[in-house]
Amino acid sequence: MNIKIINKSKNGLPAYETEHAAGMDLRADVEEVVYLKPMERKLIATGLHIELPIGYEAQIRPRSGLAFKFGIGIVNSPGTIDADYRGEIKVLLINFSDQIFEIKAGDRIAQMIIAKHEKATWVQVETLNETTRGEGGYGHTGTK
Repeated sequence: MNIKIINKSKNGLPAYETEHAAGMDLRADVEEVVYLKPMERKLIATGLHIELPIGYEAQIRPRSGLAFKFGIGIVNSPGTIDADYRGEIKVLLINFSDQIFEIKAGDRIAQMIIAKHEKATWVQVETLNETTRGEGGYGHTGTK
């Protein structure tokens, strides 16, 4: 699939780091080091603008290594970029650790997955089909 992209950063285009990777790494486009304090959140620019085909979205997800090693996550994970959005892709990072985290130009800060989606049409009814689970919600199956 070909996707139009404008890159206003000094970084290369998003890329798959391994042959079978689902996500492409996104890099920070910052002029100076950004310091993310514990429990602080900041919107980090990437310098990228994309034009997705109708019926597709870009999902912005945390990088597992940053989450495990440094406690860095994404507040609205996964973030969604709609096919009609033309603004700059920015990543809303949060620092869950007790240490200040530094973000430098070119650092890989998130991953982006391109995914097909469907449009739903609601059909209002009076009843729904029965299932074994029924109305069982949060924690209804226990922990064992």
